[in-house]
Amino acid sequence: QVQLVESGGGLVQPGGSLRLSCVASGFTFSAFRMRWYRQAPGKERELVATVFSTDSSTSYADSVKGRFTISRDNAKNTVYLQMNSLKLEDTAVYYCSAYRRIPLRDYWGQGTQVTVSS
Repeated sequence: QVQLVESGGGLVQPGGSLRLSCVASGFTFSAFRMRWYRQAPGKERELVATVFSTDSSTSYADSVKGRFTISRDNAKNTVYLQMNSLKLEDTAVYYCSAYRRIPLRDYWGQGTQVTVSS
């Protein structure tokens, strides 16, 4: 069955770094656009970063540009989110998503908590 398992979250001080991982199984990972979303308490879920299936090109939310890097390893069925220079406002549950337009498929992980606090 389809699974997306995130890991790497935790508590970090402002200015620190974390690397999130998401291991996928049960579908053809290389054919899917992979995305990281986050949801802070009381806020809507926000798209943070995308890595495309065709050429591994990337896109980022303005709020994380220059600080976060998304990457994928198709051999390991894994997508990463390297988060540097973390800020208090980066605190959220981070979710991994696998998306394919045709046929439409949209899979989600359970999320991993990232807390930035001094």
